[in-house]
Amino acid sequence: MAMADLTSTERAAAVLISLGAEAAASIYKCLEEEDIELLSYEISRLDFIPDEEMKDIVEDFYGLCLTKKVLAEGGVGYARDVLEKAFGPQMAISYMERVNKSLKAQEFEFLRKMDFKNLVSMLQNEHPQTIALVMSYSDPAQCSQVLAELPKDKRIDVVERIAKIDRANGETLKLVEQILFRKAEAMAGNESMELGGVVFVANIMKGVDRGVEKHIFDELGIKDPTLLEAIRKQMFVFEDIAGLDDQTVQRFIRDVDTKDLAVALKQTKPEVYDIIMRSMSSRMAESVKTDMEYLTSVRMRDVEDAQQRIVNVIRKLESEGVIVIGGKDDIIV
Repeated sequence: MAMADLTSTERAAAVLISLGAEAAASIYKCLEEEDIELLSYEISRLDFIPDEEMKDIVEDFYGLCLTKKVLAEGGVGYARDVLEKAFGPQMAISYMERVNKSLKAQEFEFLRKMDFKNLVSMLQNEHPQTIALVMSYSDPAQCSQVLAELPKDKRIDVVERIAKIDRANGETLKLVEQILFRKAEAMAGNESMELGGVVFVANIMKGVDRGVEKHIFDELGIKDPTLLEAIRKQMFVFEDIAGLDDQTVQRFIRDVDTKDLAVALKQTKPEVYDIIMRSMSSRMAESVKTDMEYLTSVRMRDVEDAQQRIVNVIRKLESEGVIVIGGKDDIIV
C-alpha cells in the first residue's frame, strides 16, 4: 500500500511504530484518550510496510515538523524560504497548506469542546465580528446551534461577516482567543453542580421492582414518550449483554442481523464476545467470524451504531415480554 493510500491516522501509526515502543509511550502521555484508541487500533492493524514506503512516511512527517518549527520561529516568509531550499517550491507549498490547515483546526479548540448553551451565553454580548471570527473556526453543527440562539437582527449581521471573512491577522486571533479563554475559565469555575438528569433516573429504575418500573414507564409513555425513550436507552447498554443468561442471548440473536453482530463484536469486552459466540449455532458462529475477518477497517462510529441496533432489538423483545433483561421480576413457573 502506497503512502498516498494511507489515511492520516495510519501514517501517524506508522511513525509511532518507527520511533519504537519507548518513544511511542512518551507521545501517548500527551494525547487524548480518543486519539490513543484510534492510533492503537491502527497500530494493531498495520502488518507490514515496505522499507521504501516507511522512509517516505517518516520523511513526510519530518517535513511537516520542520514546517511548524520554521513557521513558529520566523513567520510565513522565512518558512517558505527554508522549505523551498529543503524540499523545492512544490513540496514547500504543499507543506505550508497542510500545516496551515492543521493550525486552523487548533485555533479556539477549547470553544469546540464547550456545551453550545455555554458558548451562546459567552458570545451573545460580543461584537458580531468577534462572533463571526469564532464561528469561522468552529464546527458547522455547533455554529448552527449558536446561530439559532442569537437575536434575529444579530444573526444576519454575523452570517454576512462570516461570508466576507477571508483571513485574520495572527495577533488579532491570539488576542481574541486569550480573552475568550479567560471567559470560558470563569464560566467553568461558576458552573453549578449537575443534579439529577436522565442517567440518574435510569440508575434509580435499575434498582426498583419490575411492577414499580412498569407503572412509572406506562405513565411516562402517555405523558412524555421522548423522555421514556431517553431513560430506556440509558438502562441497558451493549456491554450489559454479558450479564444475560444464555437462553435470553440465544433468543435475541434470532432477530439480529448477522452483519450487525460481526461489526458490533469488532470492539467489545471479551465476556460479551464469548457469551454471544457460544449462544449461536456453530454454523452461524463461523459465518460471523468470517465476516469479522473481512472487516479490516471499521470506524468506531459504525461499531457503536451496530451495537445500538442490537440493543434496540433486545429492548423491543423485552417490551413485548419475550425476554427479561433486568429488574426484580417475580418469576411464575
